[in-house]
Amino acid sequence: MGPVLALASAVCYGIVDFAGGLLSRRAHPAAVTFLGQLGGLLFACGAALLFPADGLRPADLLWGALSGIGSGSAMHFLNRGLSRGAMSVVVPVSAVTGVALSVLCGVLLGDRPAPLAWVGIAVTVPALWCVAGGRAGPGSETGDGLLASAGVAVQYIALAQADPASGLWPVAAGRVAAVLVLLPGAARRPDRLCMEPGQYVRAVLIGAGAALGLVLYLLAAGQQLLAVAVVLASLYPALPVLLGLALLHEKVSRRQTAGLLGAAVATVLLSLG
Repeated sequence: MGPVLALASAVCYGIVDFAGGLLSRRAHPAAVTFLGQLGGLLFACGAALLFPADGLRPADLLWGALSGIGSGSAMHFLNRGLSRGAMSVVVPVSAVTGVALSVLCGVLLGDRPAPLAWVGIAVTVPALWCVAGGRAGPGSETGDGLLASAGVAVQYIALAQADPASGLWPVAAGRVAAVLVLLPGAARRPDRLCMEPGQYVRAVLIGAGAALGLVLYLLAAGQQLLAVAVVLASLYPALPVLLGLALLHEKVSRRQTAGLLGAAVATVLLSLG
């Protein structure tokens, strides 16, 4: 069940990144990020009330808060990058370093993936690199993608440290921390929050979808190794690339096609491993 939950998390994040990228091209990225975290907070609190927490500890809330700081930072740079760059570049770049850092930390924390899972992990990083078109320089959109990847790594590693007995409260604590981190910027430039009514609703729903992705990841991390859960959940870039190709008519190179096929192979190997 763990691999299914992790892949479901990837699907949620893929849809959220695509929708957030589109909205960030029509409204200010900072507004999309901030309102999204508010939507995520509402969803996470509601979900936490529905799932019992048998042993919530302060440490679990602190891990969740640290994860939220990573989430808020990742979404800020990701939406900013998506507002001015192709989804087929920004989203995969944000995942490459995040996967590598998360897997390394998982191993240092005691993860011992099976040989088949190691092959899947080894395939994933170059596959995502190919999906990104082999680009990760200091330019505008790729630079934002790299900055977002650090937040992605913090998000995944910290949330996985929470005890499963804490229920979904670490996710809720993370949304509180993300809102608090982003609040000074929103208060300093309130003009950026001006959007059409429909855009407010979409931003909140996008944030709720991101929170759902985190909930699914937390449940997946409680059932399998951190390294495997992170890699499966980090396959989300494939979906924005495919949606960008189908709906936005973005061009996909042979290298990116090979990367998508590699991601599919990695999914099978990690699920079997």
